[in-house]
Amino acid sequence: MLHAPNKNHFRFLMLCIIWGSTWIGTKAGIEFVPPLVFAGTRFTAAGALLLLYARVKGKTRFRSEDCPRLFAASVLMITMCYGPLFWGMQYIETGTAAVLEMSLTPIALLCFALLLREEVLNRGRMLAIALGVAGLTVLFWPTAAPGAAHMQDVFPGSSIMGGLAVASAAFTYGYGSVLARPLLRAYPALQVAGITTLIGGIGLLVIALVIEPGAVLALSGDWGLTAWASWFFLVIMGSLIGYTTYMRLLRDVGASRAGAYAFVSPVIAVALGAIFFAEQVTFFDVVGMMVMLSGAYLAMADAPKSKHTVTEG
Repeated sequence: MLHAPNKNHFRFLMLCIIWGSTWIGTKAGIEFVPPLVFAGTRFTAAGALLLLYARVKGKTRFRSEDCPRLFAASVLMITMCYGPLFWGMQYIETGTAAVLEMSLTPIALLCFALLLREEVLNRGRMLAIALGVAGLTVLFWPTAAPGAAHMQDVFPGSSIMGGLAVASAAFTYGYGSVLARPLLRAYPALQVAGITTLIGGIGLLVIALVIEPGAVLALSGDWGLTAWASWFFLVIMGSLIGYTTYMRLLRDVGASRAGAYAFVSPVIAVALGAIFFAEQVTFFDVVGMMVMLSGAYLAMADAPKSKHTVTEG
């Protein structure tokens, strides 16, 4: 049963709203800017700003023994997640990508949390994930079903490779999130969020410059007003606020509960699509959203109150 709302419930709701709306910015931005450059500059800028703010607040430096874990979490959560995700989405339908990434993320988070002994399995969490995955399947099945129209393979097997790349993003993100949780017990979430986004963003930029067509030219910044407005929205809302909020939830409630945002953000995205783009909401959309919200409710029902293990700025 859901107890009286606490700080983590409000953080969870805020995260769902923010990350449910960032798809608008991403969709607008990558129409004008190569995806890896767009993502890499976004995370690099956000990381630099977060670390600058952390320095002003006088946060402590990382101990040398924690640096390997910090580097691994950064590469897994940002570089190895968003690189394959953006690449893979070029070769599979959006609905298929959504089913793969959003349904696998909470499962990956729980699996790695159990393997690394960060969480304990119980029926409530299993039911919450099952409901969330079922709701996502109902919501996106019309675009991901075998009978739906599909993109032509750009090269032999490109759709299979694209699907595997998108699926891998959920698991690298899940593994990185669980690796990051011990760091969040020892250091402020603001500081951990800053260094992981900076390292991960630089990694994305390096990859973009090596393999992405038009990357060097795109760094000139001649993107146009729409792309820049989208970029600033993603840096401020998606990264500075959203990612830091996720880190605090990860610290306080664990990976599987924090990952339940993947069951609510699609509901926000569908609602925004209906409001701003007059997209049709079908009966299956409503059923899928209700099932997903039920899964998120169960996941956060026994979420503990915020633990102030480290002083927050």
